[in-house]
Amino acid sequence: MLYFLYILWFVWEIKFILFWLYLWQLKEYHIGRFIDHFRTHKGKKLVFDFTQILKLVLLVFLLDASLSSYIYYIVIAVYLWELALFGRAIMSKSLKKPVKTFKTGFLSGVSFVIAGYFLVNILAFNTQSSQISWLLTFDILTPVIISFVVLIFQPAFVAIRNRTLKQAEEKMRKIKSVSSMKVIAITGSYGKTSTKEFLATILSKKYKVLSTNNHQNSEIGIARAILNDLKPSHEIFIAEVGAYNKGKVKEVCNMLMPKFGVVTGVNQQHLALFGSMDNLLLAEGGGELLASLSADGTIFVNGENKYCLDLIKKSDKLPEFQEKIYALAKHTVNANIWADGVEVFKEYISFLAINNSGQLAHFNVKVLGKQNVENLLGAILIAHELGMSFEEIEQASKHITHEQGGMSLRRGKHDIEIIDASYSSNPNGVMADLEYLRVFTNKRAIIMPCLIELGKESGIIHERLGKKIGEVCDLAIVTSKDYFKEIKRGCLMAGMNEKNILLCDKPHDTYSAITSFCKAGDAVLLEGRVPLKLIDLLTL
Repeated sequence: MLYFLYILWFVWEIKFILFWLYLWQLKEYHIGRFIDHFRTHKGKKLVFDFTQILKLVLLVFLLDASLSSYIYYIVIAVYLWELALFGRAIMSKSLKKPVKTFKTGFLSGVSFVIAGYFLVNILAFNTQSSQISWLLTFDILTPVIISFVVLIFQPAFVAIRNRTLKQAEEKMRKIKSVSSMKVIAITGSYGKTSTKEFLATILSKKYKVLSTNNHQNSEIGIARAILNDLKPSHEIFIAEVGAYNKGKVKEVCNMLMPKFGVVTGVNQQHLALFGSMDNLLLAEGGGELLASLSADGTIFVNGENKYCLDLIKKSDKLPEFQEKIYALAKHTVNANIWADGVEVFKEYISFLAINNSGQLAHFNVKVLGKQNVENLLGAILIAHELGMSFEEIEQASKHITHEQGGMSLRRGKHDIEIIDASYSSNPNGVMADLEYLRVFTNKRAIIMPCLIELGKESGIIHERLGKKIGEVCDLAIVTSKDYFKEIKRGCLMAGMNEKNILLCDKPHDTYSAITSFCKAGDAVLLEGRVPLKLIDLLTL
């Protein structure tokens, strides 16, 4: 019977190890992001998990030899319950495990070997209670053990990473020496991916373009794009550059050697990781990117964002004619390109793009929300700077899709309209998506988690978001607890009915609330990282 317990324990350890490696990978093996997770409600639930606390209590009771036989059966029951949960997660395809990479494969292998070696060695203990005690101890300490495995091998993976970056830099230098390829680096707190996708689609109609994949904006992801996909025949390479530390954008730019830089917009997203707004402005705010541009380079910034404007106002790195501004209205700033007659429809946006030379073109683009006008203007300005006419750009923009704009409109169950903006979220993005939600004239609902990594102003920001939700929505469902009170307070300030402000983290309960409240023609905004199970439940 004891061997049955060993099997149950080892199966559970496989699941537990995969979860903790998933969490480390989700946080990109960044210690600050990993630790910050435990400041959230979900992170605290991991620390104070009922089953793990029960195991700790059982471990204490095992000190009393007279109780060991009873504890044994309780431990068996606990692991049978966890095995059932493991099986259910596999059947429902909700098992949290890391994406397959060499690194996760290696770390998983090492962790499984450690668990197996430990299991074999506890057989040397004479008493049943001693063996069970060690099994429970290893189980309770698994998060620490896995974190130690990750951190102990991190220097080796950093060395591999640095070698990869060096190889990518050498390849970039070699390609630039035999071609006139132009490199565009895009950074910012929000709008990076959409701007990159719009620009790549437009430029591809005239030039041979390579851009980094999807939301892959880490230094190693960019390096692999260079090593695996970049060829001397490419005329333009577009890289989306993300960062969680001061110095990261500079490191990537040393590899890229960009001639063109784009700063799409800056806010407090990831402020908790940077430690200060000054550090954030150096990285995501474009300071390091601007400093890395060549003397004949050009910086493009979003004139609707004060931090972007401050970047070029306070810098003498480039002459004024190499600093380009895009904005929604000319009178806001001395913009190089702006929009007029902006109209937002359910499935597209329409506007007139005008530059300071008097050239103009009318755009109907299949993306959702007014915020994408800013991103499109940036792409139009850069494409024009690179030699495309407004007419060519307008024709190329017809190939842009909803997904490239960060939101898609999906058909939901019971003919409910589902606006899917579930990849990620930031304060500006939530505000913009809520503004788009106004297009829908029937009842409107939002489902979203609280935002993370915002630093000391998190409470104020969430109250502000709540106020906007209360102005736009009839129903609000928040899927995490961290700043629910602040969101609720903001909603109430805007006059929202208290009974329509819900805290719910279970997909089936959320689905029931939505389908009870919403009917055909009503709209639901999925904002940020809502559970995939919920998306499956709501959409056809």
